[in-house]
Amino acid sequence: MNLSLYTVSAFIIIDTDGHRVLAKYYHPPGDPNAASKKLTAVKEQRAFEKGLWQKTKKAGGEIILFDGFLAVYKHSLDLICYIIGDQSANELMLLSALVSFSDAANMLLRNQLEKRSVLENLDLVLLCLDETIDDGVVVETDSTAIASRVSRPKADTTEIVINEQTLMSAYLTVKDKVQQRIGQL
Repeated sequence: MNLSLYTVSAFIIIDTDGHRVLAKYYHPPGDPNAASKKLTAVKEQRAFEKGLWQKTKKAGGEIILFDGFLAVYKHSLDLICYIIGDQSANELMLLSALVSFSDAANMLLRNQLEKRSVLENLDLVLLCLDETIDDGVVVETDSTAIASRVSRPKADTTEIVINEQTLMSAYLTVKDKVQQRIGQL
């Protein structure tokens, strides 16, 4: 049984083509678990990410055991977000951290968790990640608390940008709501 607070080995965001958008690997000091020392070189990290993406590129799952690590993941429009932990990590806690990060990032990016908006607002995304996970320790799972700590004062919001990604996001939201309503009948 793992009683350590250091439950997260990595946080990764990969686009739907398998390219790294953001990756943060955690190697806590004095960690007795040797498996977390495995992903120290960039070459190893890239190979791990490529293999993980190959296994999870199709939507439909949330959790996978891959290469000695437990990975929970969530698909967004054109991104896949992963939290990687050791095999003995609590998958419910990892999933809770991932969902809270995803919800907080959605709030901060105005429901546009897509590659372009993540890259344009990388500072907010990294602050959001740091508020959720600190050196491999999950510190917050309340998405509104994370977003309120990270958010900056709103600038002039008169500029409304409508592009293909925002239309796709609106379409997917409406589709999900309709499916929920039909499921309730």
